[in-house]
Amino acid sequence: MIKVSLPTVIATVFLGLASVAPAQAAVDEEAAKALFKSNDCTKCHSVDKEKKGPSLKKISEKYKGKADGQEKAVKNMTDGKKVKLADGTEQEHKVIDTKDLKEQKNLADWILSH
Repeated sequence: MIKVSLPTVIATVFLGLASVAPAQAAVDEEAAKALFKSNDCTKCHSVDKEKKGPSLKKISEKYKGKADGQEKAVKNMTDGKKVKLADGTEQEHKVIDTKDLKEQKNLADWILSH
């Protein structure tokens, strides 16, 4: 019979689980802010105050932690569908000016981090 110490078993299990955990890239906050500003998103959105559109905190509350949260945030930025504004009127949401999915996802993750 092989004797193995409890700390060795715990370390082995931990390392095994760590190796199968999905890797998530950190948000490039500076790139996200630059894309947000260059697309005039600040005209309708702010971090914590409602403008024409919801605050980033409100958007985050809606999608954060949901399996499809990032996907829905990207879709809202890229499909140009009509959205309801704070005053009750509707207009087409501006399509973000990048086709780079990595940049779109980074911006979505930054928004969802609020």
